[in-house]
Amino acid sequence: MAKSTPKSKTTRSTKSISTRSIHAGEPRKKYADSLTTPIIQTSTFTFKNSKAIEDYTKKGKEHFEYGRYGNPTAKIAQKRLANLEGAEDCVVFSSGMSAITTTILSLLRAGDHIVITDDSYKKTLEFCRSYLKQFNIECTIVPFGNYKALEKAIKKNTRFIFSESPTNPYLNIFDLVKIKKIADRYKVLTLIDSTFATPFNQRPIEFGMDIVLHSCTKYLAGHNDILAGAVLGKSELIEKIRNLHKSMGGLIDPHCCYLLLRGLKTFPLRVKEQNKSALKIAEFLENHFCIKKVYYPFLKSHRHYEIAKEQMTGGGGVVTFEIKGNLSTAKRFLDALKLCYIGPSLGGVETLITHPALVSYYDYTRKRRYKLGITDTLFRLAVGCEDVEDIIKDLHRALIAAVKR
Repeated sequence: MAKSTPKSKTTRSTKSISTRSIHAGEPRKKYADSLTTPIIQTSTFTFKNSKAIEDYTKKGKEHFEYGRYGNPTAKIAQKRLANLEGAEDCVVFSSGMSAITTTILSLLRAGDHIVITDDSYKKTLEFCRSYLKQFNIECTIVPFGNYKALEKAIKKNTRFIFSESPTNPYLNIFDLVKIKKIADRYKVLTLIDSTFATPFNQRPIEFGMDIVLHSCTKYLAGHNDILAGAVLGKSELIEKIRNLHKSMGGLIDPHCCYLLLRGLKTFPLRVKEQNKSALKIAEFLENHFCIKKVYYPFLKSHRHYEIAKEQMTGGGGVVTFEIKGNLSTAKRFLDALKLCYIGPSLGGVETLITHPALVSYYDYTRKRRYKLGITDTLFRLAVGCEDVEDIIKDLHRALIAAVKR
């Protein structure tokens, strides 16, 4: 079981997360006395005169130059996210995967080695396992939760350990205290994708993690209408990532940043409600006669329940479960849903359900899928903000319809 570590120094103030989600990083006086942060929709910024150029280039005075190098709307989003996560700095990207790949490439060079857990996101694993080979970078994939295997995999040229917590789809929880001790012992960095947790439920930096990554597409924006990513951590590491970001060009546009800021204002309210609803749904499903198994970190039946309760303030808005039956039963269940939308994402106000075998792993053989734990009857429910009783009724009706022949 994880044990809390002393809290590290962060950028967070004494104000509550609800207050900071609305105001952090935002100047009180804005253009044209606007209440909300303006969208600075421009590719190029001008200089008043030659002195202004020299103040910027030689003296380091703050000034925006070109959209790929920074934007005022994006800067406010970065400040707010850093404040919520308790990080020194943040850089935002056009997607979560852009944030992940740019971060990985910025921290590595030819001949380096990384360790990543096998429960990480499919596309992250694919990038590390396949594309890094082109740069003569070695990747070792270790079973999630096997800390002995993880420690054994570390080499002299290991640069960092990468994992997610909670993971997709089984919601496994990484013991941040344990991994911090291992990382310190071998002087390697720690990278945690905390998308499923959000800063409301878990702040890995407070446990000593070096870099935290988010797909802001999910809970942080919260309305299923943008793609965005963020990387947060110490200034020196983030600056290195930001420099490569300027060259790679995975730029988030100003309007997207505006929508992210809008979503962040209600982020604590949404996640708090999704935590409550997801737990109630998980408990309902665990007692349903059509259900084989439920995976949710705040259920006592979850194998990482004790770690989750120690590290997290809520179990999150995702519930994964297996129904009794076969692939035909699974299809009937999906087809019978009326409220829950069938879709692959999560974190928005609408409840989404996905069937990994049919969507994310459609190109895998059944044998290969089952080896990864992706069964024919496995579902991932991303709980939205509808009334929880309505969601439960929809699930119950669909389950009953699925078992009828």
